[in-house]
Amino acid sequence: MASVTYEHVYKRFGDVVAVNDLTIHVEDKEFLVFVGPSGCGKTTSLRLLAGLEEITEGQILIGDRIVNDVPPKDRDIAMVFQSYALYPHMSVYDNMAFGLKLRKTPKDEIQRRVEEAGGILGIEHLLDRKPKQLSGGQRQRVAVGRAIVREPAVFLFDEPLSNLDAKLRVQTRAEISKLHQRLATTFIYVTHDQVEAMTMASRIAVMKDGVLQQVDSPQNLYDHPANIFVAGFIGSPSMNFFDATLVESDGKMEVNAGGFRLDVPPEKTAEWREHLGNEVIFGIRPEDIHSKEFAPPQILESDMAATVDVTELMGNEIFLYCLTPDDKQFISRVDPRVRVSTGDEMELAVNMANAHIFDPKTELSLAG
Repeated sequence: MASVTYEHVYKRFGDVVAVNDLTIHVEDKEFLVFVGPSGCGKTTSLRLLAGLEEITEGQILIGDRIVNDVPPKDRDIAMVFQSYALYPHMSVYDNMAFGLKLRKTPKDEIQRRVEEAGGILGIEHLLDRKPKQLSGGQRQRVAVGRAIVREPAVFLFDEPLSNLDAKLRVQTRAEISKLHQRLATTFIYVTHDQVEAMTMASRIAVMKDGVLQQVDSPQNLYDHPANIFVAGFIGSPSMNFFDATLVESDGKMEVNAGGFRLDVPPEKTAEWREHLGNEVIFGIRPEDIHSKEFAPPQILESDMAATVDVTELMGNEIFLYCLTPDDKQFISRVDPRVRVSTGDEMELAVNMANAHIFDPKTELSLAG
C-alpha cells in the first residue's frame, strides 16, 4: 500500500507542454480519477507515474521513494490499459500468470494468486479458455486479473472501459468500485467520461491543456466548481451559461441576462453583493431548470419564459432544448409528465439556490 505524490511535474514533447506543473498528493488507499478531454495530459500523467514516459522536470514519489529514475518493473505498480493486450495463444490462467513467471515466482504461489484473483473477478471458471473464447467484458476482467496477481502498491487504469458497450460499462464500473473496496489499495484511474469519474472516485482531478484545474470530491466539484471549464465539464448535460449583469430592482438583486431577468434569493444576494453592477457569466445546471407545473416545492425559484426548440424523451426525464426570448439556447431537464412539443411557449422555474456566477475575463468562480 502506498501514497502517490506529484511535485511540480512537467512533461514536454518539443515545444508542447503536455503536463504543466502538476502537483497533487494521492492518499494511501484512495481512488483518484484524472478526467478531462482528449489531449489534456491525463494519460501522460499516468504514464509518467508508471515510468513509461520520462519526466522533464519535478519528481514523483510512491510512498516516500522518489521514482524518477526507477525502472517501471521496480515501481511496485500494475497497469490496466484501454486495450486488453492479452496473448491470444495462451489460456486465461497463463495470461494472468505470465508476469509472475517472469519474476520466477514459485508455482504454488502463482496458482494461489491466479485462483484468488479469478474468484474476486468471477472468472474462475474461465481459466482454461483462450481469449478468443471470451466476451469483451470477460477479456477486460482478465486484464484486471493480470494486474491483481501482481499485488502492487498502486493500480493504474488507463481508460479501461472504452472498448465496452454501454450496459457492460455500467456493470464493470461497479465491479471496479467493489474491487477497490475489497483490495483496499491505491487506485489511479484515467477517463474522459465524467460519469465514470463521478460514480467511482473518492476524489477527481480535472485537467485541461496539461494544467490541473481543480481536485476535490465528486460532490464538491459538482456543487462548487472553481471555474467555467470545471462547471461545464462536470455534470451531464453540462451547465448552461449566459452573459449577464447583476442589477438591483425595487431593493432586490436580479440577474439580467438580456432576454430574461431572475430574482436572486437573499442567501445569494449576500454572497454576490460585491459584484452588483458588474458583468458576469451566469451558470445554471439543466436539472435546476424545472417546468413550472412540476417544480419541486422546496426550491428557491424564479420564473422565466422560453420556447421549446427540441425535446428528448429519456423515459425517466425529458431534456428540453429551449430558446430564450432573445434566441439563446439552453437545456432544461424536466419531469417526464411534462407534455410539450417543438414551438410551444412554456414557463420554467429556475432554482436560484444552485446558481453560479463567473468572472467573464478570468472565468473563475465568483461565488464564496
